[in-house]
Amino acid sequence: MKLAIILDPLEHIKTYKDSTFAIMREAAKRGHGLYVMEQHEVWLQAGRVLCRARRLDLIDDDLRWYSVEDPVVLPLTEFDAVLMRKDPPFDMEYVFSTYLLELAEEQGAHILNKPASIRDFNEKLSIAKFPQFMAPTLVSRDPELIRAFAAEHGDVVVKPLDAMGGASVFRIIESDPNLNVIIETLTALGARTIMAQRYIPEIAQGDKRILLIDGEAAPYALARIPKAGETRGNLAAGGKGVARPLSARDREIAETLGPQLKEAGLFLVGLDVIGDYLTEINVTSPTGMQEIAAQTGFDVAGMFVDALEKRC
Repeated sequence: MKLAIILDPLEHIKTYKDSTFAIMREAAKRGHGLYVMEQHEVWLQAGRVLCRARRLDLIDDDLRWYSVEDPVVLPLTEFDAVLMRKDPPFDMEYVFSTYLLELAEEQGAHILNKPASIRDFNEKLSIAKFPQFMAPTLVSRDPELIRAFAAEHGDVVVKPLDAMGGASVFRIIESDPNLNVIIETLTALGARTIMAQRYIPEIAQGDKRILLIDGEAAPYALARIPKAGETRGNLAAGGKGVARPLSARDREIAETLGPQLKEAGLFLVGLDVIGDYLTEINVTSPTGMQEIAAQTGFDVAGMFVDALEKRC
């Protein structure tokens, strides 16, 4: 296969934990050709979606893990698959990229994840498509509604709809003296919609990341366990990742969502589950493959490339 990967600058990739690197390493081991580009290197010209692609070779060097050839201009239809692995933030530039990729798709390119579905599945709000797995939740920018929700449940988590890595996630109780200022700040005085959820105490046992690949769940989840004094399990917020077999509830959630997400063209998805509740559906650049593989021996990247080969 000839694979193109849209990603962040190569020099920023942390090879010891990056899932995109794990995918590239597995694909290269199988003899597939790798081409890389950054978000700004995809454009529309004369009705065609083009890219500036660089052939990538992985090398075993203490100073540098890759070499790249000079860039060439190619249509995205030149590749057997194009993997969208650009990390958030999901800003307007990201949205514009999905429009370009959707046009490329219409021209015959094979884009994973499907660009329209990346846009449609807000990683926090899309859990509302599966209400049977949600904790009590409010989505609003009305401070009065949010205060009433906090009063009803006593202990809640509030967070923006467009952040990542646990950024701007607050746990508040109804008697918190900072309640009003937190709500005012997150909602920008009622101008920005946020999510409030009843606090799930099982976060102490970890915020589980379940990886779905073409609708099928990897057999292990990565439980992100908060550090002392924290309520966020995100690894970016200092959480510790511990791989665990899927529970019966984890499998129920994965088996319910898997076929529907596959039908939507979402090839790689990270489900976040706390206790028995689905809290996020990550569709932009899910990670966790290397941590699971290192702790369990299960090759998640191999599962990914197996599924990709079947698709292509």
